[in-house]
Amino acid sequence: MSHLSRRQKNIKSKVNMQLSMEFLTPDESAQVDGALLTSKDKFSTRLAIYSLRCLRQIARETDLTLEQIPAEKVKTWVKNDENLKQNSDLDADFENFFTKLVMASLSPLKQIAQESAVALQDLTVPQVVKWFERKGKIQ
Repeated sequence: MSHLSRRQKNIKSKVNMQLSMEFLTPDESAQVDGALLTSKDKFSTRLAIYSLRCLRQIARETDLTLEQIPAEKVKTWVKNDENLKQNSDLDADFENFFTKLVMASLSPLKQIAQESAVALQDLTVPQVVKWFERKGKIQ
């Protein structure tokens, strides 16, 4: 990610702090913090957990499966998310960046679901955390 602009790095830093402090439950945060992960993998894990919750909510509201949700629906959800509004300076750059992060999380979430032999919408936080721990040990 060294190709990120200074603004994108600032946005990522803000998102990382918010993911750890406001977007995860205390239990989810404790599970991520207790995992043997690098800072980068903790960020990815937090983002995957938050994205899973976001995608589940969008799926309930739209009657789509998690895999069917287009980026535009995620962007609309990000724009209207009360938690994000309270804790972020929402502008078009942030909305676009955060939408891309959520959509990018689908790839590892799909892998986790496949390797865990469960439907994507049925993934659990411990499954996500354990997958990122295993992935980190392999690298």
